[in-house]
Amino acid sequence: MVEPRYRWQFPAPVHVSDELRLAGERHGLSARLLGVLAARGIGHPAELDAFLAPPLDGLHDPSLLPDAAIVVDRIGRARTRGEGVLVFGDFDADGLTGLAIMTIALRRLGIDAQPYVPSRLEEGHGLSLRAVETAAEQGRGLIVTVDCGTTSGAEIAVAAGRGIDVVVTDHHHLPPVLPPALALVNPHRADSRYPDPRLAGSGVAFKVAQLLLADMPGGREAALELAELAAIGAVSDVVPILGENRSIVRLGLERLRTAPRPGLAALLARAGVVPASVELETIGFVIAPRLNAAGRVGEAVEAARLLLAEDSAEAATLAEALEAANQTRREATKQALAEARLALVDDALAATTDAALAAEFVRTAAATVVRGPWPVGIVGLVAARLAEETGRPAVVGAELEGIVRASCRNGGGLDLAAALEQCGELLIRFGGHRGAAGFEIAAERWEAFRERFLALAAVVAPPDPRPTLQLDLALPAGDVDYRLLAELARLAPTGPGNPDPLVGVFGLTVTRVRQANGGHTQLTVRRERDVVDAIAFGRDDLSAVLAPGDRVDVVARLVSRRYGGYESLQLDLRDVAPSGHHPEAAPILGALAAP
Repeated sequence: MVEPRYRWQFPAPVHVSDELRLAGERHGLSARLLGVLAARGIGHPAELDAFLAPPLDGLHDPSLLPDAAIVVDRIGRARTRGEGVLVFGDFDADGLTGLAIMTIALRRLGIDAQPYVPSRLEEGHGLSLRAVETAAEQGRGLIVTVDCGTTSGAEIAVAAGRGIDVVVTDHHHLPPVLPPALALVNPHRADSRYPDPRLAGSGVAFKVAQLLLADMPGGREAALELAELAAIGAVSDVVPILGENRSIVRLGLERLRTAPRPGLAALLARAGVVPASVELETIGFVIAPRLNAAGRVGEAVEAARLLLAEDSAEAATLAEALEAANQTRREATKQALAEARLALVDDALAATTDAALAAEFVRTAAATVVRGPWPVGIVGLVAARLAEETGRPAVVGAELEGIVRASCRNGGGLDLAAALEQCGELLIRFGGHRGAAGFEIAAERWEAFRERFLALAAVVAPPDPRPTLQLDLALPAGDVDYRLLAELARLAPTGPGNPDPLVGVFGLTVTRVRQANGGHTQLTVRRERDVVDAIAFGRDDLSAVLAPGDRVDVVARLVSRRYGGYESLQLDLRDVAPSGHHPEAAPILGALAAP
């Protein structure tokens, strides 16, 4: 008997005002799609107009950023003096794309901009003293950080002592004491007038590029071309795909499909992706992992070189290197994930010799906190997988010499940046935001941190340890068709804050079950008069518990499947339950037709 792995959260009734209904009709929206949008917080006609407006309309004035005037003045002086600038970017995809944006923009101004990517293992997150020394050795009087620097007060003070100004562009959580930078361009500042603070680090860099290039001939267009890089950073850093981020991603996707930079074109070609087919998922599962892989198993400078490449041959060589790094990363992550799961059980067994109790403790813990001898570059990936599996926060640490360097990912309601701040006196350094964060800690303080973090997570932990699936619609199987797929496509691009719409499909009959390569299960299910193909990625267990004739309800994402010149509707399954397992669906559905 199949059992659901998730808690199904059914859509609550929503009130659609007459004004919103009229606005929806003006945009050609169906009543059910308008209900989905209203449930997602778009309850006013102006909000609906903004959501559906052309992407350029969603870009805000970059001069509203904190310290915007200081940045324009200081960059202007560097340009007039012929002064060199060191651009310091983080080593993940958000930092790398932001680094490329800033470097390209400064070079467009005629400035000698030198990109600097730190070593993940030797320098870690944030502006490093090694980078400050490099700037001093090269005679560069200005450092511009991207996607970092907000918590690098000590390093910025050292730079000032060497006569080097630092402009910080960042989006991370602000510490109680701000760094002594010449400018701190962070939309989360308490005194910020910027309308939308949800930008990624690359998004802040994109806005600064718009600011700097605005008055140059062709500068506005040149800045907009950088949206493809900002879109990659936004998706990879899991910021909400709402507001200005949504506009940036829409602009970036169009650029990736029609005129990608040489490095991105080469990366897509090596991965076997046609640019015209690029979607948000392509960024998340093809582009970003390959950019990240360079810094996870080696040095990220190769990814930065790829993004800045102008020569197609050089780009192809670098894309090949990133492809190899990504394969190494996948194998290392798979091994570390298996070891982390075992380590969690071993930690639980240290408190009880009862294996069943230990397994229950792991399953119901408010958060996952584990460390091991894993590469620093992959602990964030392991944390993300554990958070996804459990629906709760996950902290995974890499054991180094006397310290643990850890990554945190959110799988629940805990604000990670705020939680680390409450553990601050235990940590060597830390930073991040609500959904993702990282820190360093002395090894002997790990257990004290673990206890405090678990206590903080327990305050917001749901009583049911299963992860939640939020359904946007609950429909009888016969109502799920191509028309519905076309309606839901109006929500794109989807992502955090505006997730892929999930549909509860009720009253299906299994007609065929097949285990597919890669640990997946393929199904054929009958609705009323016809059948639909379905696939459950990563659920090879379903082939053992489902059989032809079984009546099931599912939660699925609707996708269009193209094969042999034909197009058909497919269900991308997220969970499966026996029909009738969720009686709370009955008031929404009404009586289902008898089989």
